Amino acid sequence: MIITQTPLRISFAGGLTDFADFYEREDGLVVSAAIDKYIFVIINERFDDRIYVNYSKREAVDHPDEIEHDLIREALRLTGVNRGVEITTLTDIPSEGSGLGSSSSITVGLLNALYTYCGNPQPTEKLARDACEIEIERCGQPIGKQDQYIAAYGGLCGFTFRPGGVEVERLGLADGHAERLSDSLLLFYTNKTRKAETILREQKANMAGKFDLVKEIKSVAQSARAALSAGEIDRMGELLDRGWTWKYKMSGLVSNDEIDTMYLKARDAGATGGKVCGAGGGGFLLLCCPESSRRRVRDALSDYRELPFNLERDGTKVIFNMRRQVSK
Repeated sequence: MIITQTPLRISFAGGLTDFADFYEREDGLVVSAAIDKYIFVIINERFDDRIYVNYSKREAVDHPDEIEHDLIREALRLTGVNRGVEITTLTDIPSEGSGLGSSSSITVGLLNALYTYCGNPQPTEKLARDACEIEIERCGQPIGKQDQYIAAYGGLCGFTFRPGGVEVERLGLADGHAERLSDSLLLFYTNKTRKAETILREQKANMAGKFDLVKEIKSVAQSARAALSAGEIDRMGELLDRGWTWKYKMSGLVSNDEIDTMYLKARDAGATGGKVCGAGGGGFLLLCCPESSRRRVRDALSDYRELPFNLERDGTKVIFNMRRQVSK
């Protein structure tokens, strides 16, 4: 039996610059952080040769090609596991439409588990690269590469995207700054999930005509990277707000009346800025709040469920490994 633990994430700035439509013309940049909410993948060897898959539904098939779950099917194909296993995925939050990168965390965690199950564990970079191949190339998802990389690497990172690969920069914060950053961030569930695909396809289609807008989103990511590296935590609220404003101009689907009202209530209560996580349209609202206003913000959003969290330094990892000896 193999069990992996893979973090979810929050993205501070730079979304859409991790799409090939952008970074094939100009380097992309995303600043994001792993959080201590996780996807767990369990793989267990079976006596029979069938494949069993447990997520929001249960599947029992004879061959990977028969599996309905796209990510699991393609991960099995890629790693060459084709019989005699049971795969179970568990998550700390709603796994679809949360905006916290759950699909990519599932893919990265599953690859980590499958390679370990095969006795062939792979380095972090390959897990991220293979997850991108599965989601973008094999499954044709209209997404970028940021979620796969932060799920694999964990921590607080700046990712530079180029046609030739991804450069990973760990943004080490001085003593006390990481705690200040973590304490200043609040997550509230909007009571709505959404399929990111519709929003992302529109934004992808708009990329060529709104390329200058995406360059502005990149500039916010550059400022966020500089602010975090300098320990200027108090700037993050304003930068979140600026990035959200530019992203809003890419597609009207990223927000709605209820989310707008939530955000205005939070700002009136003292939040310095925020954004909807992921593609937008639902999921979680991320807010940056000084200590003096956190109680007021929580009171203002008392109708919405808060998700307490901390930043997570580790990426995907195997937390249980019991590989049976193969009989001769």
